[in-house]
Amino acid sequence: MKKNFNVLLINPWIYDFTAYDFWSKPLGLLYIASILREQGYEISYIDCMDRYNREVLKLQERESPQRDEFGRGSFYKEEIKRPEVLRNIPRRFSRYGITEDIFLKELEKIPQPQAVLITSIMTYWYPGVFRAIEIIKQIFPRVPIVLGGVYTTLCFEHAFKFSGADYVIKGNSIRDLIKILEQHAGNRNDYSKYEKGLNYLLYPAWELYSNLDYVCILSSQGCPFRCSYCASFIINPKLEFRNPEEVAKEIEYWNKRRRVKDFIFYDDALLINSEDNFLVILEELINKKLAIRLHTPNGIHARMINKEVAYKMYQAGVETIRLGFETVDPLVQSETGGKITNLEFKNFQELRIIL
Repeated sequence: MKKNFNVLLINPWIYDFTAYDFWSKPLGLLYIASILREQGYEISYIDCMDRYNREVLKLQERESPQRDEFGRGSFYKEEIKRPEVLRNIPRRFSRYGITEDIFLKELEKIPQPQAVLITSIMTYWYPGVFRAIEIIKQIFPRVPIVLGGVYTTLCFEHAFKFSGADYVIKGNSIRDLIKILEQHAGNRNDYSKYEKGLNYLLYPAWELYSNLDYVCILSSQGCPFRCSYCASFIINPKLEFRNPEEVAKEIEYWNKRRRVKDFIFYDDALLINSEDNFLVILEELINKKLAIRLHTPNGIHARMINKEVAYKMYQAGVETIRLGFETVDPLVQSETGGKITNLEFKNFQELRIIL
């Protein structure tokens, strides 16, 4: 590999009518950062949504961002012009995150990259992605830009045609990314182990953040349901689990290394096969006696919560529970995937009262 091949990773802005940091971090990009470091690349990182950015805090005349007891808080925002397609919506439209001036200053601090990797999350947040690419093209006109993430996976043709990126990756293929970088870095390292499954991935590169209020955890990928309103099975077609003991070890690692107390499960189907997975994680954490709190913001399956699961969650320190319940119409429930019924949800409510 070429000596000192520097890769710049960017988590772009959110352009929207509203946005709030409900434990939002680019977990996939942080996994990639760890992989690239192990491959020998040098990493620079700019998170446009980092609420601890010193320049943003100066604008707010604050030493630290406002946050609740679990690490959530408001993003800095600046009102901008609504896109043409949204012109008739009578609400203020804003760019959330650091200012463009701060972004330019951050770019000035880093060494000239040989490649730029940009992630994307919500599909309708693509304007922030496009703007980041536009600025990068102005500052580093000859540097290849690789765009990936949820938006490119679900709207690949749109991203390929309009984003301005030199390469667009569909899905979460490490192979595609490494092949692109090989063209420019000249390395031919072995990357096959990263494709063997979740258990072969390194811990995400949380050390790229100087301040951490919380750490996001992935114990599984995919979902066995095929609900019509959800893209989980498109983004991750294969249902896969990590070794539950290793998940508990990762939580312990960040708790002791960075003194993080709040851990956020990013799983889409956290309670699937819970006897062999989530319950094992909880039991391991209970035995470790860590002073932590667990949160499940993605909407867990209420029909899979019984007394044993509920009690273990309580013992292990599960603080936030969100449930997936999209409609009370039995016909719509059935037609959209049959994830839950009214009776099952009622049974959960009764269980909650008992506990």
